[in-house]
Amino acid sequence: MDDWFTASGELSTALARSLEEFSAKNLKMLQATFNQVSACQTYWNGIFRYINEFMAPSWEALTYLGPAEKDKLQSLPPWQSVRDYLELLQFNLQLMQKGLKSGLQEMHNYHLGQLNEALAAWLNTIFDQEGVDIAEFMAQQAKLLDLVVHGYPQAIQAIEAEYGFHFDTAGYLKVAETERFCLYQVLPWDKKVKVRDQGKPILIIPPYVLGANILAFLPGENKSFVHCFANQGIPTYIRIVKDIAHSPAVQTMTGEDDARDTRLFSEQIKNRHGRPLTLCGYCQGGFTAVINLLSGELDGLVDSLITCVAPIDGTRSQGLVDFMELLPERFRELGYAVKTLPNGHQVVDGKVMSWVYKLKSMDEENPVTAFYRDLKLLAKGMKIRKTAAAINYWLLYDKTDLPLDIIKMSYDSYTVPVTPEGTLPVQLFGRPLNFKRIKELGIKWLICCAEKDDLVEKEAALAPLDWVEAEVTMFPKGHAAIATSWSLPTSECAFHTCFVDGCRGPVRFHLDLEAAMATPAPKKSPSAASKGKSKS
Repeated sequence: MDDWFTASGELSTALARSLEEFSAKNLKMLQATFNQVSACQTYWNGIFRYINEFMAPSWEALTYLGPAEKDKLQSLPPWQSVRDYLELLQFNLQLMQKGLKSGLQEMHNYHLGQLNEALAAWLNTIFDQEGVDIAEFMAQQAKLLDLVVHGYPQAIQAIEAEYGFHFDTAGYLKVAETERFCLYQVLPWDKKVKVRDQGKPILIIPPYVLGANILAFLPGENKSFVHCFANQGIPTYIRIVKDIAHSPAVQTMTGEDDARDTRLFSEQIKNRHGRPLTLCGYCQGGFTAVINLLSGELDGLVDSLITCVAPIDGTRSQGLVDFMELLPERFRELGYAVKTLPNGHQVVDGKVMSWVYKLKSMDEENPVTAFYRDLKLLAKGMKIRKTAAAINYWLLYDKTDLPLDIIKMSYDSYTVPVTPEGTLPVQLFGRPLNFKRIKELGIKWLICCAEKDDLVEKEAALAPLDWVEAEVTMFPKGHAAIATSWSLPTSECAFHTCFVDGCRGPVRFHLDLEAAMATPAPKKSPSAASKGKSKS
């Protein structure tokens, strides 16, 4: 009888334990289900938000289509208009197919990995194995999605205080001003560094389309193109375009206006330091710097040039050329991105221009791929890094309208190649611009390229080498990495150092020029002098 009671007690205990374990498993399953429903809602909110942000510029582009097509519909035969619109439809379908294929592939790769983890978590729960159970797994997924969809946008907006230029702070001095630009001296972020007033100065020309803030990416994190120069004691200046919305002179600015203002600023910089300056242009700013030099307006003021990922001959950027060739010829005009302001001035819509570059890289920039890229990025440690937040702030919010004549010059450089003689497709002051003038002026030129740049391919940046000599420095990664990654002084391609294959960073190039100017030229021996005289 005692054995029976003992066995009965053990059975009851085992049954109670089983019920308890069963209840605990059910509770975990219930928690997992709740988190799955929450994650699913957050997921679709995120997908739709990314799609909406991507498509927003298209609604603005549609408003410009009507005015741009009004005259063409009246002047061209109906059959041609029907053909052009069918070709435009085909172009749009090709873009959609490209984006959908890339997005579905990204989705498949991500969720296949997640499915394996979910299955392992489910088995851990059912068989009481060590490791993450299904409730913990789904809680992590819900947390990650909430971070991407809600936390990330908040972090992106919050980074504004650290990102880019803040000219109302003590780190900048306003030196000069025109109707179109302000000239600022960038002071060292490192307070231990003093500016060498007798040093060789540099004037940095930002791009119009990408904006100036990318060149002061995160100064507090030691990631800033302009501060790499300033922190070496170099007299560093940057030309900042005024707000186009409130500056009619910017709205109607021409290439000649740009050149005149650059000359005025260069004169003032040279007078302040007693030395000719280095002109440094980033992306479109590099193209602007080159044509200003070739125009003759900067003669005697500038003796060296640095261009970084600059589209000097845009027709050699094969990716963009191929993209434009897919677009029906009728719709390749700049007028499809032009809007008219209340005062009657016409400007180029900056959001639409930026959107075109996204369309060109549809396989990487479509909204679904972008969503999963952020998802994978934040899954590493569930932490939002400042660099990622700042890049997204730049892409989302740092856009402005653009002067029509200035963008027209860049557009011409992407549609008309440089002639075999080295003459560019644009003119300033009615003067032809030819690369060979760089050699005549004795300008020392450093061309910086990015190995994986799909926006300005290296062939477009290196085009001048067909006519003039220049030093070339090749950086890894893509277009923006020079400003965002390699501006970090401790990086493998730090600007003030020499790195792969003896390439000089732009700061090292400038410092070496300054050192060469400070070293007096060696005196010639009498015999050498006499040889020189007799030879002449």
